[in-house]
Amino acid sequence: MNQILDNDLNKEIKENLIEDNIEKKQNNFLGNILGKTINTAIDTGLRIILPNSIEDSVIDIKNSLFNDGLKEGIKSAINSAINLGKSAIGIVTGKFENVSQAYNAVKSGGLLDSTSKALDSAIKSANKNGMIKDGTAKFIKKGKNALKECISSNIEKTFMEQIDSVEKIGKYVNNWNKCLENKDLKGMEREYKKIQQKLESVMPLEQTLNEVETISNIQTLIKNKGGIEYLSAEEIELAKKLI
Repeated sequence: MNQILDNDLNKEIKENLIEDNIEKKQNNFLGNILGKTINTAIDTGLRIILPNSIEDSVIDIKNSLFNDGLKEGIKSAINSAINLGKSAIGIVTGKFENVSQAYNAVKSGGLLDSTSKALDSAIKSANKNGMIKDGTAKFIKKGKNALKECISSNIEKTFMEQIDSVEKIGKYVNNWNKCLENKDLKGMEREYKKIQQKLESVMPLEQTLNEVETISNIQTLIKNKGGIEYLSAEEIELAKKLI
C-alpha cells in the first residue's frame, strides 16, 4: 500500500516539475522574443518620427533611451503583462496551451500601455541627463502614437508567425506519422529534420513538445534496433509512453 502511495506521489511530483519547467520555458521564450520585437518596433518607429535624422543618429537616440531605463522598463513590462494576463484570462496552471492564449494574455496584461510608460520615463531621463536634446525629446513625445502603433503591429505579427510555425510543426508531425505507417524511414527522417529546425524558433507548448519527444524516442529506437523493419507495434506504443 505504501509503495503505491509513494509511486503516486513521485508521479505527481514529476508532473508538477514538468509543468513548472514548461511555464519557465514559455516565460523565457516570450521575454526574449517580445523584447526583440519591441526593440525592432522602436527602431522602425524612431525612423518614422525622425525622418531627417541620419542612420547613426537614430541608433544613438535609441541606445540613449535603452541606457536610460528603457531596456529594463520593457523587460519589466513584459514580465508584468505575462503574469497579469494569465490572471485576466483565467490561466490557473501557469502555462499556455496555445499561442493564441499567450497573445491574449500579453494584450490583457497591458503590455502596450506599460511599454508606453517605460518609454515616457526613458525619454524624460535621457533628456534630463543630456543624452538627447530637448527638440528630439519633443519630437519623440509628439510621435509616440506612431511608436505605439509600430509596437502593436510588430507584436501581432510576431504572434501570427508563431501560430503559423506551430501549425507547420503539426503538419510535419502528421507527415511523419504517415511515413511511420508506410515504414518510410527516409520520409520520417526528412520530416523529423523539418520539425527540429522549426522547433528552435517556436514557443514551447506541452502538446507539441510531447509529440516531438515521442517522435524522437521512436527515431532513437529505430536507430538502436538497426532498422524500422525490426520495430514492433508494442515497441512503438512503449516509446510513446516514455514522455
